[in-house]
Amino acid sequence: MSLMIATESFYIQNGRCVVVFAYDVGTSIRIEEAEQRITATKERGRIKRKRPTPEYFDYHPSPLRITQEREPISLGTHHTLPTVETVLYDFGAIMVTYQIPLAGPFAALLPLSEQLYENPQLLEGSYRHVQSLLETLGPAVEKPDLSAFVEDYAIFHIFSTEPALDLSQFVNLHGAFLSQILRCEAQPLSDQEIRDATSTQIAFGTQDLTLIDWNAALMIGQEMDDVLAVLEFVNVELVERRLLDHQLDEALDEAYRAVTQENRDRFRWPGSSDTNLRRIAGLHMDSAMLFERVTNTLKLLGDQYLARVYRLAAQRFHLQSWDTTILRKLDTLDNLYDKMAGQTGNRRMEILEWIIIILIALSILVPFIPGFPGY
Repeated sequence: MSLMIATESFYIQNGRCVVVFAYDVGTSIRIEEAEQRITATKERGRIKRKRPTPEYFDYHPSPLRITQEREPISLGTHHTLPTVETVLYDFGAIMVTYQIPLAGPFAALLPLSEQLYENPQLLEGSYRHVQSLLETLGPAVEKPDLSAFVEDYAIFHIFSTEPALDLSQFVNLHGAFLSQILRCEAQPLSDQEIRDATSTQIAFGTQDLTLIDWNAALMIGQEMDDVLAVLEFVNVELVERRLLDHQLDEALDEAYRAVTQENRDRFRWPGSSDTNLRRIAGLHMDSAMLFERVTNTLKLLGDQYLARVYRLAAQRFHLQSWDTTILRKLDTLDNLYDKMAGQTGNRRMEILEWIIIILIALSILVPFIPGFPGY
């Protein structure tokens, strides 16, 4: 009861909830060609800067941001805006975002958070939206393949409240309730869960605050589109890492089967392993290129604050662990390729040696063959 009294004592005057769905749709997207094919409102997605930053702080290359009209989706007492924003990234990812206006008791965020967790309406709507967009994009998407992997994330952005919040004490006073919002959990959480859910927080000034957790984030303050963009992009990176990890698992299984098959076969014709070698080399190159493009799209070297936001979000999403796993699998795939290439080279050398031995034997035996021409 004391928790409800504390949170009911202030109201959200102006706010929004941004719900993000990140998909992988193909090997790459040719952004310039996609821009020509889209007739809806669009712009190249540059980060809106709150603070002075150097020119090299941004996306490279810039994604394409599209705004389209869609029927609002009802979510209990809330509903989405009649527009959907879609962001296309050149490395083959698409992000769909819905916005939900927020106004009223702060305590109302908890039931909304629960409802947004893996919400089937938003998930189905975003999936159909991406499918429709892929038809429009056509050949602008290289090797189109809408992946089953999807990352959804809710970002609660509070612009102003009544009365104004003392952000220096906000987490200490309302940490228990905030942890439930961030964890999408109706039941009260333990002290350890509360500390963990609210531990990843960052602020630039005295009038803003950002809390980052696995399922959701909470932002309080004005002009925080740059922080929002970083949080959105980290979710895109996460879905790409999940997909890449899955692809590497399949590539390693395929490479292992090829190696063991060659070990079992006593004889193989020269060049019979070339197909497997090309396949494994292609898988390794595609995976390495995707990993490099994803991790180098967003340049944050020029803004220390946003770099800290990204680092905290990456830690919360365990991106470093994903990177370690992916790099280890890339190295393993490279070793399997070297092993297969070595086996193929050895087999060719053995065949060449046998050919030389046969030729030498024939040169010795030919003079003793009666009637052989020249002898």
